[in-house]
Amino acid sequence: MDILDKIVAHKKQEVADRKERFPVKLLEDSIYFKTPTVSLSKYLQREDKQGIIAEFKRKSPSKGAINLYANVEEVSIGYMQAGASALSILTDEHFFGGKNADLTEARKFNFCPILRKDFIIDEYQIVEARSIGADAILLIAACLEKDELHRLATFARSLGLEVLVELHGPQELDKLSPLANIVGVNNRNLQTFEVSISHSIELFPMLPTEMVKISESGLNDAQAIVELRRAGFQGFLIGEHFMRDENPGQHCREFIQRIQRLEALLDGAIA
Repeated sequence: MDILDKIVAHKKQEVADRKERFPVKLLEDSIYFKTPTVSLSKYLQREDKQGIIAEFKRKSPSKGAINLYANVEEVSIGYMQAGASALSILTDEHFFGGKNADLTEARKFNFCPILRKDFIIDEYQIVEARSIGADAILLIAACLEKDELHRLATFARSLGLEVLVELHGPQELDKLSPLANIVGVNNRNLQTFEVSISHSIELFPMLPTEMVKISESGLNDAQAIVELRRAGFQGFLIGEHFMRDENPGQHCREFIQRIQRLEALLDGAIA
């Protein structure tokens, strides 16, 4: 059993427990449940931004502790002041050290789009995402069958949430629901955990033209972001690279400024 199988098995039990403790009716009473959402796909296409989705992440199964005692309010505000396009908040507790309250805390202080980063396998988690203040959810193709992914995407859109579908390779393209707003390519090989941006670039021509496209995992070089932007990607999910710094927001600011300088140099050279 690989790590993804372990996570999904644990998530099934976790969801069953949460359904008993927090009924759907209770979630629907949240002040956020009927609040208008902010479009992640539109923010990623803004010309005044570089498409950075800055992630709040305490730990991971592959990397261990990253920033266990980070403050959500401080980091999320820092990210947005740095010029990030959106926030990604990890809410998985057992493997990533997150919690639903982290996303709600970020929602209190930020008006930008917020992606709920978790392993969603059940409609209940989508109701939960809406109730805690998320604007978009992640559906991981490797965790779901084609009909499951489409069913969950349909349900999410019915609640006003946008859908990001994450792919790991061309073998998962047939799972991609037409109701997804955004498609992401994970640069990490799930078997070896090796990371390469060439994975995103090679898959790009196979992705639906009408969907916003993002690259995920292992993005720690401004030059790589520029290369991916030139290839056509509009969003870039970055967590660990920022979170390992004692001031993630400042690190994010400096990273975005490097992207801007590199693009200015390239545009000048072309002109």
